[in-house]
Amino acid sequence: MSEEIELPVTGMSCAACAGSVESMLSQAAGVVSARVNYANHSAVVQLDPNQPANLGELRTLVKSIGYDLLIEAQEKKDLERIQRAAFKKLKRNTLAAGLFALPVFSIGMFWMHMPYGNLISWILTTPVLFYFGRSFFINAVKQTRNKKANMDSLVALSTGIAYGYSTFNTFFPQVLLNQGLEPHVYFETAAVIVFFILLGKTLESGAQAGTGEALKKLMSLQPLRVWVLDTTGEVEKGVEEVAQGERILIRPGQKVPLDGTVCAGDSYVDESMLTGEPVPVHKFTGTSVYAGTINQTGRLEVLVTEIAEHTLLADIIKRVKAAQSSKAPIQRTVDKVTAIFVPTVLVLALITFVVWLLFGNGLLGMLSMITVLVIACPCALGLATPTAIMVGIGKAASLGILVKDAETLEQGRKIDVLVLDKTGTITEGKPKVKEVHWKEPENTSQLGSIFAALESQSEHPLARAIVDFFPIEAEKRPILDDFQSITGKGVSAKHRGETYRSGNLAWLNSMGLSLPIKLEKPAQDMLAKGMVVIYLADSNEVVAAVGIADPVKTDSKTAISQLKKMGVDVHMLTGDNEKTAAYIAQQVGIDTFRSQALPGDKAAYIQSLKAAGKRVAMAGDGINDSEALALADLSIAMGKGTDIAMDVAKTTLMHANLSDIPKLLKLSQNTVRTIHQNLFWAFIYNIIGIPIAAGLLFPAFGFLLNPMIAGAAMALSSVSVVSNSLRLKFST
Repeated sequence: MSEEIELPVTGMSCAACAGSVESMLSQAAGVVSARVNYANHSAVVQLDPNQPANLGELRTLVKSIGYDLLIEAQEKKDLERIQRAAFKKLKRNTLAAGLFALPVFSIGMFWMHMPYGNLISWILTTPVLFYFGRSFFINAVKQTRNKKANMDSLVALSTGIAYGYSTFNTFFPQVLLNQGLEPHVYFETAAVIVFFILLGKTLESGAQAGTGEALKKLMSLQPLRVWVLDTTGEVEKGVEEVAQGERILIRPGQKVPLDGTVCAGDSYVDESMLTGEPVPVHKFTGTSVYAGTINQTGRLEVLVTEIAEHTLLADIIKRVKAAQSSKAPIQRTVDKVTAIFVPTVLVLALITFVVWLLFGNGLLGMLSMITVLVIACPCALGLATPTAIMVGIGKAASLGILVKDAETLEQGRKIDVLVLDKTGTITEGKPKVKEVHWKEPENTSQLGSIFAALESQSEHPLARAIVDFFPIEAEKRPILDDFQSITGKGVSAKHRGETYRSGNLAWLNSMGLSLPIKLEKPAQDMLAKGMVVIYLADSNEVVAAVGIADPVKTDSKTAISQLKKMGVDVHMLTGDNEKTAAYIAQQVGIDTFRSQALPGDKAAYIQSLKAAGKRVAMAGDGINDSEALALADLSIAMGKGTDIAMDVAKTTLMHANLSDIPKLLKLSQNTVRTIHQNLFWAFIYNIIGIPIAAGLLFPAFGFLLNPMIAGAAMALSSVSVVSNSLRLKFST
């Protein structure tokens, strides 16, 4: 199986940059596929299992076009520090460029004829372009060498032309004067464009930092240091240095650093970050604790069962990171547009210059060409989808909803049918005894002990409910002989020569054991209430009927009502009998259900709905749901269910509450709506901006867009897209 690794990418400044890196990595030997996300500056590379690529060679390849891959473990750890340093440098360059550009702008706009004005402007503009804004030119050259182009190419070309033309006219004004032409200079255009683009990148970087806030919060839950207990006492170690089988100490108030089993101590632990339950959980010897939870009251000694990179918290972090790095289907279309966008703009800019030249005004043609190059940056287009996906998936994670990929988040808005498993999904999955009816109430103590002793040896899920209901003191535990378990029917054993059986009525009847008239009506009433009835019989007849019910989760009815209001049709599938299924369905407001459904039946049900043209979501928690989950358009696993269900499902509800499903579907709608808004404004900006920049309004209105204003508009377009995506953090 091919290995997939995530590598941070530095130096990207636009969506075309991400496209360039992705193209280079995808074509490299030993790489099956690569996807690069501009929003979170990462590359997910799938390596060929037979001949995996050398990471050093991949890094060299990416460096050749002006970017860098962080491949060393220490570099990845230092990623946040590297990004902070780069952000500080960007802010310094932006501030300095602004300070230098301001007098150049003032001279160009108000004091055009001041002595040595052109020379002063040249002196101030040169460091703005070639020191504070040097990255544009360095990257543009590297891109050109590899026959590629990106935003840096547009900026370098536009400001370079303005600077070159102005420099020539500053030092050789006579060339144009001898031809009767005024030697205009446009230093203010070049300087202000660089400043505005640097300012836009600074604002954009600051805004983008907020898109990864949910992931940072998750990562902050993992402590970095831990106290390990060994023969010498307590030794402090880095959390990644601790191995399975070591014992660690967790004091009151400390976060649990690793998953493990309590081997000494007694305390209450706040597990709300995992379960959503605000009530602390009692922990004692033999119970499990999980990384990121908070020890509250007592001292715990824990035997480590999972190393740092395999804890439940680490798994959640990996899932969120993978999801944020994935691409929504709509993004693939945007990528295709972005890939040809910059070359198309270069052609349009050249056409603009030629047309103006043909109409006899090469000077305005040059200005219009510069304006087209500046205004047509694809940054907003490239940020439209990934920033919304990052914020949306981060918001979901903060709600306890783990979404595997961007496509899943996009699918949620299309769902019109939700199919729910019953046990553990609608109900708590913890059956409890609700009613007990005896033939002879005066003889219940001894029979209750025999009943519990019988069921304690059974593996049936309902057996635990009976054992919990009839506690047996160790010294009074009945001794049973000749125990037998008959699958799907019940269990039997002998006690002091008397045979006792526990199971369903059909089996007991087949053994010649009848139900007394006294128990018939209570049994029918319990069945009518949706309970599963287990019977106890001695050698002669049935002596007790026990009604067991799996309580409906407190939020199930409300959640199903919300889903119906959203236009989602809710169905229920269960392996239980018809009466139990009907009772539960009626309790929670479900009109369509199917009882006695085997795993294959559930899968066939999903396929039949899809064949009818429905977009189907399935929520379940057990192994028997996994086939149906795999077939659904949107698969949802309950976080307290089986690992198989969670592996198959594209979404996991960590709190295992149905009320999270309406939140997921609404978040999906909001995220896709935000993507569409972002794309609309990004496309409209370019569709309107490029023709105006080229001079479309000049013949009719005499209006020509100033290149400086174009630079400001381009910068603000990216900031507006990121800001619009950030609104998702506050959606409900």
